[in-house]
Amino acid sequence: MPRPVPTIALAAAAAALAACANGPPRAGPTATELEELQAACEARGGVLVPSGASTGRPALDEVCKIPDASRLPR
Repeated sequence: MPRPVPTIALAAAAAALAACANGPPRAGPTATELEELQAACEARGGVLVPSGASTGRPALDEVCKIPDASRLPR
């Protein structure tokens, strides 16, 4: 009589490996979005710095830091 547990485990492992087989994300749209964020940030006098997140989405992974910025009017 075949043992179903190892068969199920093998099928689950194969499915997990197939999900990872797509490779790294494409550089096109992400690179373009990062360049647009960089340009917009520099236009406001800021610099992009890592936010600490690692989502693969530049808008969440980078923040625009503006030195000497204040919410209070001068």
